[in-house]
Amino acid sequence: MSPCEEVVSYANKLHIDECESILIQKRITTVRITDSEIAEIKQNQDKMLGIRIINQKKISSAQTSNLDDVKKMVDKALEYSKLSKPKEFLKSLPCELKAQAHVENLFDRKLVEISGTKASDIAQTMIDSASNPKVSRISGSLNIVSEQIKLQNTNGLNCSDEATYISGTINADSEYGSSPVSGIGQASCRTLSTFSAESVGYDAAKMCVDSINPQKPEAGEYSIIFEPYSVGELLAFVFASNFNLKTFSEKRSCFSDKLQTKIAVDDFNLIDDPHASDGVGSKTFDEEGIPTKKNSLIENGILKNLYSDLFNSFKENRDPTGNGCRLGSPMGRSAEPIPIPAPHNLKISGSGMSQDEMIKDTKHGLLVGRLWYTYAVNPIQGDFSCTARSGVQIIENGEIKNPGKSVRIVHNLPILLQNISAIGDNQKNVLQWASLPSIAPSIKAEGIKATPI
Repeated sequence: MSPCEEVVSYANKLHIDECESILIQKRITTVRITDSEIAEIKQNQDKMLGIRIINQKKISSAQTSNLDDVKKMVDKALEYSKLSKPKEFLKSLPCELKAQAHVENLFDRKLVEISGTKASDIAQTMIDSASNPKVSRISGSLNIVSEQIKLQNTNGLNCSDEATYISGTINADSEYGSSPVSGIGQASCRTLSTFSAESVGYDAAKMCVDSINPQKPEAGEYSIIFEPYSVGELLAFVFASNFNLKTFSEKRSCFSDKLQTKIAVDDFNLIDDPHASDGVGSKTFDEEGIPTKKNSLIENGILKNLYSDLFNSFKENRDPTGNGCRLGSPMGRSAEPIPIPAPHNLKISGSGMSQDEMIKDTKHGLLVGRLWYTYAVNPIQGDFSCTARSGVQIIENGEIKNPGKSVRIVHNLPILLQNISAIGDNQKNVLQWASLPSIAPSIKAEGIKATPI
């Protein structure tokens, strides 16, 4: 009997109304890069069990890595439930996993079986491709994850999945020139064949070298072209929470009360796409056993939908969207006993324009490759702040004139969405550190104030 089966069987004997058990087995290979060389290679194997019970409309939970006595954890969770208040709005957990979508490139046996030697070879390729006479130091990491998930509840739900992930990041630093500069390269996907170690290092070195001898931009309004990595930062830390049903219902979204109204330019589409081939957050069912589906949050500029887990869907008397997530680190899923609402892959689409065309069409602007310290200043109004500290280029009359020094951007999300003038054709997987995956192109927005630091 598996640990999940044992939990469910024991919960039934105790006549608990509902009990859910999730088991995650994970193998993580990490290669850490410091001072332009491989500093550490480690491989860990984790196995964790999460238990959630709903008894007399009261929710409680427990979690353990000791799978020898799971009955004790059920007893603990049941005891904890006595301290909870009943949630009268709760409905039933799912009884079965209904028809699932078929999604390509979410599992690769080669990543499951990868050796430490092969992983270090990939990391070394990242280092070698970032090497440049003007690059002083190279740092970064390579993470490879394989996981097995089993989800079962007392209503008869019994489902499982296997998944693999690979993500690499290189930071290139240079002290060549008038001031220290840096660049970043990043790639993340689900299969070994689609991961390009060379592009990770090349992109980092290019951003770094192109940033040497930066000039101070004037304070003022610019057309700003955000490259995919910086767009991913905005999606994770500025956009995402505003489309959460919980945030929306509590009037803490800058788009509360704007459902089915126009909030962006006509050509702007924002989709939560869990069925994207090779997407870092792609999956056929969420961590509550609900089939996932594509969810158009913004369609042709109109706010169409929100995302939610079961708890908040029940609370607001809405249909679930399959966004009950238990987010794992550095990628994938976890056995957290209580899921949270989260998007799977936030994806921007539009008519599509090359980044070179965007630059040629810009009279007075900045190209921003990377953002730091991105956070909401006033979430209800949509105000946010971020710093473009590396990968800044000054654009004048359709040409890149000089690399730029750091600037601070304080702006507003609703205003940003109304002033997007171009959407790129260069979508790529973006995975920020400890953040949500996204599929982001370059976007160009008008009238953004930038202040040199």
